Amino acid sequence: MRDSALVALIRWSAAHRFLVGTTAALAVLGFLTLPLQRLDAVPDVSDTQVILYAKWEQPPDLLEAQVTYPLTTALLGAPKVTSVRGFTDAGFALIYVLFEDGTDLYWARSRVAELLARITPALPSDARVEMGPDATGVGWIFQYALVDDTGKQSLADLRTFQDWNLRYALQATPGVAEVASVGGFEKQYQVTVDPGALEQYNLNFKAVVEAVRNSTMDTGGQEIDFSGRSFTVRGRGLVHNAEDLERAVVYGQRSKLDLNAGSVSVLLRDIARIELVPRARQGVSDLDGKGEAVGGIVVMPHGQNALEVIHRVKERLNSLRQSLPAGVRILTTYDRSELIRRSVDTFRRELLRAAGVVTLVILIFLRHLPSAFVAVTMIPATFQFLP
Repeated sequence: MRDSALVALIRWSAAHRFLVGTTAALAVLGFLTLPLQRLDAVPDVSDTQVILYAKWEQPPDLLEAQVTYPLTTALLGAPKVTSVRGFTDAGFALIYVLFEDGTDLYWARSRVAELLARITPALPSDARVEMGPDATGVGWIFQYALVDDTGKQSLADLRTFQDWNLRYALQATPGVAEVASVGGFEKQYQVTVDPGALEQYNLNFKAVVEAVRNSTMDTGGQEIDFSGRSFTVRGRGLVHNAEDLERAVVYGQRSKLDLNAGSVSVLLRDIARIELVPRARQGVSDLDGKGEAVGGIVVMPHGQNALEVIHRVKERLNSLRQSLPAGVRILTTYDRSELIRRSVDTFRRELLRAAGVVTLVILIFLRHLPSAFVAVTMIPATFQFLP
């Protein structure tokens, strides 16, 4: 009876050559595409979404009425949009635009960019709206911390190195959407205005704001020909230290200084105190309970191979170790590649168990050694494509 069943199967396969050949071709194609599969331990089941970040230094109710609400209502009319969610806080707002399942992420981002180009002129002139990275919530694949063994580098110095050196070097790595900095202190110039000095010189606060804004901009001009040579006119205004900001000239819209009484130009240092201080923080980053630390979070774009991106990030960090300040080292605090490899090991173990069960079933019930041999030999061939 066993032989007759095998003969019947062979005869059926010979009679349906096209179906058997197609099945075999699909099996071979799937086997060959194993190296091209994206390996990850965290499946991305999130909706296609585009995140907008709006910043306007105003109270939440005013920001909601003049920025968040106009953006939300306008984006509801975008193609394939299912919902728009807006969250407003003091000075900033987050808007999540959700699209239908299966919508291409970059097609969705292009539609949102087109709508932003039309909506932005209707928003307040000093409001800024920018689009978030092309990543999802599971794009957080790697995190590191900067550790100073010598204690010579302050948290502000480490954060400056992270923001202006290390972060840009990592963002140039293929497959990296964003590198977010965490911890430490961001340096900023703080201008403390003396109200009595403003009243003395008949100035207003708006004049101080304009003076600070204008003093941090370079300006260009035309060329001057002199003695057969051409000179380019350039006005330097970029601030490099607090002393540069102190020499900024303040002009009030309604200030009328009496020049006959010996009045002089009003500088910013005459009416305010300029200091280099840390920026106000809304959170801290702690490392193993030993104190605050500075670090970065590497975010991967949607649809990338997490294992390959992490490998490239590690190679990039190794090449940057020589450029670190003396005594500073990079400590890995989160690495998803370890979870991915453990998941692959679990897959290997379960696959071996399944192969053993299939082999035993073939040997016990069919007693056909060649079929059992095929089931066993397919497992090592599959393992060579797994990391």
